[in-house]
Amino acid sequence: MIPVRPGMFVFPCFATKHEAPTLQEEMSYFVTGTDTGVGKTLISCALLHAFAAQGKRVAGMKPVAAGCDEDGQNEDVKQLRAASNILASLGQINPYSFLQPVAPHIAARNAGVRIDLARILNSYRELASQSDVVIVEGVGGFCVPLNDTQDSADLALQLGRPVIMVVGMRLGCINHALLTALAISDCGLKCAGWVANVVDEGMPALQENIEALERRVGAPLLGVVPYQEQPDVRAVAAQLNLALLAEGSDGISPDTHD
Repeated sequence: MIPVRPGMFVFPCFATKHEAPTLQEEMSYFVTGTDTGVGKTLISCALLHAFAAQGKRVAGMKPVAAGCDEDGQNEDVKQLRAASNILASLGQINPYSFLQPVAPHIAARNAGVRIDLARILNSYRELASQSDVVIVEGVGGFCVPLNDTQDSADLALQLGRPVIMVVGMRLGCINHALLTALAISDCGLKCAGWVANVVDEGMPALQENIEALERRVGAPLLGVVPYQEQPDVRAVAAQLNLALLAEGSDGISPDTHD
């Protein structure tokens, strides 16, 4: 474990903050979540719609997808592609796709494949050369392994983009969100903002949880997305305040451990 502050420890991801970011596209972001199933794809698509409404050329990217239908297609990838407004190949948008809905390093191993970050970076560069904004949606949580030695944090670090954190608002989300924010900070990345996505319709003390996170995360709350049985991505886009992305954060708020 790595000591973050006196009396506070966090388990490290494989990435280290000593590695310099290699790509510097100004308006592209890496979207991570506090867990799987917290709405990363919904928020990523909403971001694409919001930037497109500003007249930007936008592209969604899902570097690694695990879980495909009988036609070999991944639903997240289909949604990101539909929300993009540039023409891009499936290989650029989704360099790695696996049939099994399991952790990506396991899905890759079972398919006899090793996920290579260099391949992902090449696809990203191709998308970035055609776009004003690339929204890169991570897989699972921030520290999910991608191969034997690298994880999603390593990918985010090599991309060098600010991170947008999607918090699935349900019981336990405060701990999950703060640990994720610490991991982002520990890797030396900037948390540009976070989104409170209500995934539990009956979550008790919802507003109190949001307020607790606002005091502690140390990055701007871009929007609160109410629970929706059938999510409307354009309505969600209207909930997001993109102007706040310029504020961002370099770490956890100082009062986190009060």
